[in-house]
Amino acid sequence: MTTTDLPTSARRPSPLGRVKALPPWSLIAAGALAGGLLGGVYGLAKPPAYTATAYVVAVPTEKSDSASALGFAQAYGRVATQVAVLGDAQVWAGVPVRTLKSSVQTATSPDAPMVAITATSDRPDLAADMANAVSRALTRHANDTKSATNVELQQFARATRPTEPSSASPAVTGLVGASAGGLLGGLVLLARPRRTGRDQGRPASVPAPAVAAEAHGQL
Repeated sequence: MTTTDLPTSARRPSPLGRVKALPPWSLIAAGALAGGLLGGVYGLAKPPAYTATAYVVAVPTEKSDSASALGFAQAYGRVATQVAVLGDAQVWAGVPVRTLKSSVQTATSPDAPMVAITATSDRPDLAADMANAVSRALTRHANDTKSATNVELQQFARATRPTEPSSASPAVTGLVGASAGGLLGGLVLLARPRRTGRDQGRPASVPAPAVAAEAHGQL
């Protein structure tokens, strides 16, 4: 049988065969390239985010001590994002309560009676305004009950307008995407079927019993 007598499927490798014939590192390289492109596009399409933080500190009165101030600072950190506080903060921030609820976070320290109020926005001036508005509203609510708690809440540091975005740059998102794509390509490489002797162009070996039977038939 000549080469022209072979069917087309026997002379032309299938797409799966061509994929199997690629070197192993090509899957990792393709995954890293695709992931890097997707990550870079995501970083360019997503608007930058800006973060501003204001700090308030709990100070004990003459009838209290530092341990009580530390405990109330933890409590104030939990109530800072409640509707009672955000309802007043929305007036000074100029945004609705739902925006403050989704954009403002608080953090406390187990060692210092301080509350950090952080706001995030795509506008740097709005991020600072929201953080300062919540800190102002929280201080006002806390001091309304100062006679009962014997702890006063004071402003420690105002939030300032951020000059640089806090979100990742397109270069960083591209690197993250490339790493994830390369990892995915490596997993696919590990999961793909192993190449056999027939796939690599070598004739398949004939079992020994079959060779013996053929020789016996020729006798």
